[in-house]
Amino acid sequence: MDHPPRDSSSGHPGPTPSGSSGHPGSESGHPGSNPSGDHPGGSPMNRDFSRTPLIVTWEVTQACGLECDHCRAEAQPDRDPEELTTEEGKRLLESVADFGHPPPILVFSGGDPLERPDLDELVDYASELGLPTAVTPAPTQNLTREVVQRFADAGIHRMALSLDGPDAESHDEFRGEEGSYERVQQAAQWAADAGLSIQINTTVTANTAESLPEIAEQVEDLGAAMWEVFFLVPIGRGAELDQLAPAEADEWMAWLYRRQREAPFRLITVEAPQYRRIAREVEGEPVSVGSTRAGSGFVFVSHRGEVYPSGFLPESAGNVRDTDLVSLYRDSDLFRRLRDTGEFSGRCGRCPYRELCGGSRSRAYAVTGDPFASDPLCPLASR
Repeated sequence: MDHPPRDSSSGHPGPTPSGSSGHPGSESGHPGSNPSGDHPGGSPMNRDFSRTPLIVTWEVTQACGLECDHCRAEAQPDRDPEELTTEEGKRLLESVADFGHPPPILVFSGGDPLERPDLDELVDYASELGLPTAVTPAPTQNLTREVVQRFADAGIHRMALSLDGPDAESHDEFRGEEGSYERVQQAAQWAADAGLSIQINTTVTANTAESLPEIAEQVEDLGAAMWEVFFLVPIGRGAELDQLAPAEADEWMAWLYRRQREAPFRLITVEAPQYRRIAREVEGEPVSVGSTRAGSGFVFVSHRGEVYPSGFLPESAGNVRDTDLVSLYRDSDLFRRLRDTGEFSGRCGRCPYRELCGGSRSRAYAVTGDPFASDPLCPLASR
């Protein structure tokens, strides 16, 4: 078994879906996702998430040239020799296709997926299998106009770029590399030139929340189809960052919901399923929004093949080198229990919003060691 994913970033599209409108797991906010009829993997509302995930994220490598403050993977400069090989990766892609029609969206994540020299071969094979795909490259010198054009030519549905500050100074400090902000701006333009859809990923901490209004303006200016807002889970390097207080988190989610109502982009939250409760409270009636919850509609495969409910919940259900991904997702005890809200304890287990929200299982695990405990970011759970 490999070391579990240890990061709290939204550097992969994040990463962990769940539902909306009373069906936990019915929408995702990951690259390539879109709850409308043109969803590249089919409408999420037509899926039984006990059988088929909406998103499969494969951390193809932990290698990355950046040292981001919030990194889930605690990414390293060099590749792990125990990464899944090209052939093992292709067998994994075949397993993703085995979920049936419509297939899950496959996200090539990292680290920096561009650190794998076989990435083009893997993307092409996914396309041959009919899998809708997305990619989350790090904004390093690996990301060039030619690479973005190759993504578009290979049929990648969406590219995710991270923006964690409204200017070069704040973003580059958060990302750990000077010039990262400018590369994000440049990559967004290259994507527009290539006709490749993009989404922007942003991590919310106590120190970055005040920048959300300015970042929202940039998301719009960059022409992003989606803004994925990740509420920090205190693992990996992110354990050293300050989280919002529960009441502040609710206030910012209400602001995000109001902001997206008139925006040209779709907004979803990651590791903040209470966003669905907030949206209902703002509207005064049930409303469909995108948010996520580990293990219900989402599965994360590490660079060594370990299968997790989320990149932020380091409890493995098994390894794809030993057991088929479909079996692990459908039949493992861990995934079955995470999909059963009756297993939740504390305030989350008694909450009237249990089915609508369910709390972040990843944050519960990070803080208490129990993925079925209450989410400490929710003010209802802290009363």
